[in-house]
Amino acid sequence: MSGALTHLNDRGEAHMVDVSAKPITARHAVAEGFIRMSREAREAVRDNAVTKGDVLAVARVAGIMAAKQVATLIPLCHPLPLSNVEVTLTDDAVGGGIRAQATTRTTAQTGVEMEAMTAVSVALLTVYDMVKSMDRGMTITGVRLLEKGGGRSGTWTAD
Repeated sequence: MSGALTHLNDRGEAHMVDVSAKPITARHAVAEGFIRMSREAREAVRDNAVTKGDVLAVARVAGIMAAKQVATLIPLCHPLPLSNVEVTLTDDAVGGGIRAQATTRTTAQTGVEMEAMTAVSVALLTVYDMVKSMDRGMTITGVRLLEKGGGRSGTWTAD
C-alpha cells in the first residue's frame, strides 16, 4: 500500500479522486455491525411486537436506501451504480441484540465499501429509532468491513 494520501491534491487540499483511468471491474463489499439492547426489547423485535411496526423489515429497507445515497452523505465518495444491496438483520440472543450485515455489489471503477458500511449503520440506527421507547440505553458497536473484492487491490478479508 502506498503512503500517498490520494484525497489530497498537489496543494494539499481535499478533492475527489479521479478514477477515470481505472478499469471497470466487478466489485463487492461485506460489512457488519451490532446493536445491543435489553432482553425485553430484543424479544419484542424478534416477535414483531414493537408498536412502530416490523422493525427488521423497515431497518432492512432503510439500509438499502442508505447504500444508494452514500455519495450525497459522505464527501468525496463517487456515486456508484449499485447492482445489488442485501441487508440482513438477525436476532443474536448470545450477544443480546440484533446483528446487521450488508453486502453491496457494483461493476465500476471504484469500490463499494462505504455503501456496505453505511447500509449497516443506517439499518442499526433505524432499529434504535423504532425501539428507543423500550430501551434508550441501546448501543451500536462493531460497524466494520468484513470483506471487499475487485479492483486493483483484489480481495481483502478481515481477521
